[in-house]
Amino acid sequence: MKDKKSLFLLLALLLMTTSLLTACSDSSSTLTNTKPNPNSNPDHNMEVGTINETLYELGQDPLEFTFYGHYSSYTMPPWGADAGSKWIQENKKVTVKPIYAGNDAAAKLNTMIATNNLPDVIWIDRAADFERLREAGLLVSLDEYVEKYPNLKQWLGDEGINILRAKDGHLYGFPNWYANRPFGNAGYVVNRKIHKALGEPKLETTADLYQYLKLVKDKFPSVIPYQPGLAADGQGIDTLYSAFKENDHKYPGMRAVPTGDRLTSIYSDTAYIEAMKYTSKLFREKLISQDSFTQTLDQITETVMSGNVAVFAGASPTDIASKAHPELVKNDPDGGYFMIWPIHKEGLDKNKIFPGTYTTLGWNVAAITKAAEDPEAIFAFLDWYTGPEGQTINFWGPEGKYWKGLKEDGITPIFTEDYIMDAAGLLEYQGVSSKLMWVGNTVFADVTKAEFDATLPEDQRNWTTKWQHDITWKTQANATEFINLSPVPNTDLGMTAKRLDEIYLQARAEAIYAQSDEEVEAILKKAETASMEAGYQQLLDYKTERWQANKKKLAGKS
Repeated sequence: MKDKKSLFLLLALLLMTTSLLTACSDSSSTLTNTKPNPNSNPDHNMEVGTINETLYELGQDPLEFTFYGHYSSYTMPPWGADAGSKWIQENKKVTVKPIYAGNDAAAKLNTMIATNNLPDVIWIDRAADFERLREAGLLVSLDEYVEKYPNLKQWLGDEGINILRAKDGHLYGFPNWYANRPFGNAGYVVNRKIHKALGEPKLETTADLYQYLKLVKDKFPSVIPYQPGLAADGQGIDTLYSAFKENDHKYPGMRAVPTGDRLTSIYSDTAYIEAMKYTSKLFREKLISQDSFTQTLDQITETVMSGNVAVFAGASPTDIASKAHPELVKNDPDGGYFMIWPIHKEGLDKNKIFPGTYTTLGWNVAAITKAAEDPEAIFAFLDWYTGPEGQTINFWGPEGKYWKGLKEDGITPIFTEDYIMDAAGLLEYQGVSSKLMWVGNTVFADVTKAEFDATLPEDQRNWTTKWQHDITWKTQANATEFINLSPVPNTDLGMTAKRLDEIYLQARAEAIYAQSDEEVEAILKKAETASMEAGYQQLLDYKTERWQANKKKLAGKS
């Protein structure tokens, strides 16, 4: 998730359909809608006389392992430099040594494989490169450890574990930001001061948004009417596509659209064509930032922080807006940002519009390679890290400053005054600790902060938590059935997929820069023809097969 998501601020970023939630609640090893019974606290209660004797005891001996984040834009902070990892190093005797991807993660991974010089842990998308490592026999199966150590099984549940299994039936990746309930931050952020100055017009439909952006351009010529996130990644652009289609929004990343029991061409999707026409119109009328496709994250951040944008949209706009809001309010009580219910085309049901997606497995995985001397010890650490104590240390630091003691359930921290009064300090801490969260437990984090936030007066509530509770968690679509559809990169079909992706990205950019609706249609039609000639149908057939296999897993049929 991908900015995916901004690698530097892993949202509490941060999603399950009713049927899947019901299935999860029926599992004896899965959470209900909140937290486990305190009598089954996974960090403290093991069945005596069963597996205690064989468990690796974290903290008894020093544990050191190498860690590689397979992202060119990810740089792991120095382990032990922040309060959280320092506490882990001192109290659990764990040291993590980073290996950096540099400017070319793909080349780095190829080199490590070719030279047989793999790290102990690879943090990677659950996609083609991960599958490539698995098929090459370079990853450790985690099945035995999942049964021995309590937290992943307790918090993810059997159904989540089953869908995570590879086609050989084994588990090779420890998931990050997994959940058994909706989460995520995709949507629209609106500048409060500008909106108020323009008479607080309604922002509900695509027509409303268009008229509003035109009004902004007329009355505030120096302000950017619509600022997408990293548009080159589809952020803020794909958000607009969601306004034209009910029930789900996961198609841009798949480069395909479900039609019945098949995945079909995205270029033939009437909603996609209409969305591209709409987006192109906004762009040629200069209602969208004209350098959207070349902007860096730093440039976008500067724009939002300065308040020089009317509407900001993307996969997780809260990452930046949550920092900008208090700064703007500090200087002007009427300043800051708020979120709106997702924009929808008139005639569609606003409650069936989803600008973002989630999966029960969250974002990516931490995979233990066969280079690791003691894979069980590493898994024991990851399992502790994903549990309540590890998550509390990562989110709110060691006991003392932002929390002191636990509630009666034995797992929920009791927050101190500093949690509220030193919000800036906590945000600074989390700015570092979030980059060290590789096995995030979404339910524990979200429920803990939401329960506490609900007890506060309105003016003291956390900005992000408020909008997650009020809007974003209610407007993310479950995409679990669509995970792991991509072929392995170094296969014929993998290379076909890469070529098709290039065609898609080029066509999307050309369509947005088009000068008329007719030109948009011509560009998309040409892209579809080129894609079919390049093997698009074979890829669609392959993805359909993988999709149907996922659905069977979720239904408990395989």
